[in-house]
Amino acid sequence: MAQKKEGIWETVKTVFWALIIAGIFRTLFFQPFWIPSGSMKDTLLIGDFLFVNKMAYGYSQYSCPFSMCPVDGRIFGSEPERGDVVVFRHPVQNVDFIKRVIGLPGDTVQMRGGRLIINGTPVEYEEQPDFIEVKEQQGSQRRLPRCMNDPVPEGGECRKGRMTEILPNGVSHSVLNIVDGWIKDDTPVFTVPEGQYFFMGDNRDNSEDSRFAAISGGLGFVPAEYLIGRADRIMFSSAGSSMLYFWTWRGDRFFRAVN
Repeated sequence: MAQKKEGIWETVKTVFWALIIAGIFRTLFFQPFWIPSGSMKDTLLIGDFLFVNKMAYGYSQYSCPFSMCPVDGRIFGSEPERGDVVVFRHPVQNVDFIKRVIGLPGDTVQMRGGRLIINGTPVEYEEQPDFIEVKEQQGSQRRLPRCMNDPVPEGGECRKGRMTEILPNGVSHSVLNIVDGWIKDDTPVFTVPEGQYFFMGDNRDNSEDSRFAAISGGLGFVPAEYLIGRADRIMFSSAGSSMLYFWTWRGDRFFRAVN
């Protein structure tokens, strides 16, 4: 009986220390993150699994699970670069979001006719072939994608216009267009406050981002202390509702760099 109790106690201690080590690793180094929505297509697809680099921008209270880090502001902080894909805590909804840094502190940002203007200068674009996917339920939420060529029946070919957007610092990435004249294809000029950032999704007509004011429940500007880390590499990807459905794995996306 004594040996049995000792064995149970050893198991409890092993599990305890394993959880402590995992918590330290998640807090200081890399945090797992599943892509739940299509707002970052085609850079990130629903079902992509990645590790977020927590060392990239330093640490804040939101670096810990349940926002429990006893940190005021940021420590060991460094600034994100324009074009970084970042996971951050939504200042209004208190959930983790992933978007691309478009505006840095002091920048002006505007959308006009679906094209981006930064500090008064239009961003360069290069036309690309359409992004094509199957119109089918995606991810655990089983949402159907929106298509440029809607109405499209389930199982049909869903198209979105695609361009390469070249930011002022030379970072380039794909952006998608679903419909011309969408509600946020034209915006006022936003001036990014000091210590805050302007984020946008690459799937421009399907992204709740800084174009929507926080006062109305949108994202608005994101203060630096809400940054969690940089998305550097996709480790795994599955098009199904569960990673156990091996026939839905996207092998061509394993270990792909996030650009």
